[in-house]
Amino acid sequence: MQRTFRTRRLLTGVIALPLLTALLAGCSTADPNEQAEEASPTSGGTLIYASGDAEPTCLDPHVGGNYPQALVASQYLESLFTKDASGQIIPWLAESTEVSEDGLTRTIKLRDSITFHDGQKLTAEAIKANIEHLQNPDTKSSTGYLAVGKVGEIELVDELTAKLHLSAPDNALLESLSMPWTAIQSPQALERDQTTNCEAPVGTGPFQVAEWKHQESVNLTRYEDYVLPVADPDRTTDAAYLDGITWRFIPEAATRYAALQSGEVHVIDNAQPDTIASAEGTGLGHLDAPRPGAANRIELNSSKAPFDDPAVREAFIRSLDVNAGIDSLFFATAPRSYSLLSSVEPLGISDESLFSPDSAKAVQLLDAAGWSERDSEGYRVKDGQRLSLNFPVSTNQSVPAEQSLFEQIQASAKLAGFEVKLQLLDLSSWYGALAAHEYDLVSAPYTKVGPSVLRILYHSDSTTPAPSGYFANNAQVTNEQVDELLTQAEQTNDAAEREELYKQAQQLVLDGYYVLPLYDQQNHFLYGKDVAGMGATTAVSSPIYHDVFLKN
Repeated sequence: MQRTFRTRRLLTGVIALPLLTALLAGCSTADPNEQAEEASPTSGGTLIYASGDAEPTCLDPHVGGNYPQALVASQYLESLFTKDASGQIIPWLAESTEVSEDGLTRTIKLRDSITFHDGQKLTAEAIKANIEHLQNPDTKSSTGYLAVGKVGEIELVDELTAKLHLSAPDNALLESLSMPWTAIQSPQALERDQTTNCEAPVGTGPFQVAEWKHQESVNLTRYEDYVLPVADPDRTTDAAYLDGITWRFIPEAATRYAALQSGEVHVIDNAQPDTIASAEGTGLGHLDAPRPGAANRIELNSSKAPFDDPAVREAFIRSLDVNAGIDSLFFATAPRSYSLLSSVEPLGISDESLFSPDSAKAVQLLDAAGWSERDSEGYRVKDGQRLSLNFPVSTNQSVPAEQSLFEQIQASAKLAGFEVKLQLLDLSSWYGALAAHEYDLVSAPYTKVGPSVLRILYHSDSTTPAPSGYFANNAQVTNEQVDELLTQAEQTNDAAEREELYKQAQQLVLDGYYVLPLYDQQNHFLYGKDVAGMGATTAVSSPIYHDVFLKN
């Protein structure tokens, strides 16, 4: 688990609790000169967490693999690897790793003396059982399935060592094995039927699942025998300070914030931009943790008309003034992005010139593409067909400010002659619309550690669904040059070559106007005055509560 400080305090006079060793200490966005001495850790109490994300349909993040699962699973499951403060991949449950010269064999040795919540010892058999679980079509994994797609035979060398034999070199494998969607579960527990395992996965984390009250909460309790994989000399015990966590589901943003203000809950996620702004000076804490992987973006479905024409794609993008909407709606919480990748990904490139509004050029492009006439409502038509775009929006994944931004985009596009049909859908219906290809525009977040997310999002292979039915290449990019660059980028052992290949691939996708970048995936958490020790996150920026305590 990544132990990186990402906390920006709204309450002057509070600092984040020191975590682990200097290797994992990370960097704080808070100003030490404005902070007073932190309260000493105390044990006890139950933290109440209120989530605005959709309640997971399964608490096992191997099944499917979305961010709401990662948020809660990060408390009871741990990964083989993580990221240190500099963003480098390092061992966590693993003790060491090495790769063969040809890149086709990855050897992983585990740390000794770590146990699962069911009392079973962590051994190499767990590596084999978990990867096979991810690869089993019956698991219906998407994120995890794609992450371990190149792993073939798994050879058990000894009790703590496994060799992964790969179908092709994969320099992103350790990045993939640092995520909650590939976290390690008890092999014995995985032998249970899926329904049972979904109710209470068994991991090695500082908390364990006690009870899941559907449509209400998940109750987590402290795992008393927890062993911190990387020793922290500042701790007198490895066990969590909290007795437990009650993980509640409160979809309505205003209700969540009111519950935080009243002290009914201690932490809320999906904090809205106006709420974050209004919380300034109230004594609440703010954890700003942009997710790795892709930037939030609108993808244009290039597999069918009208966006099978690159001129129409560019015309749509040039017709929009996105910055004005972001400035008015997000209160400086979401800096504009011109990149396919999150700002936390060092290999991302940015090209602002491609996305500057140019209404005159949009008109020129549409006229030249044959969309020169307009109907009685002002929309462009061609061969009797209106220039109409379906835009399904997940109300579980797009915060109200983002939905308002999409409405502004709808209005701006109308001036250029595009009809944008916004469809507000729950998460299940939204996934269904994508699976049926019933979209022309879509905003689909995708979190993954490292630039290899580009292969998942833009390689033609990703137009084929994973066993869960989900496919990630929503822009339907099928470009042989992009495919070749992304494949080579994952297989090279040369860091400089990897960077250059990813740069070229990104530029091709950006130049093709397949994507309209918006901003980092928003990941804001507000917490109460009585909460201390916030700031540690996993490699995918989901907060963990091992070091959190409630002040007396």
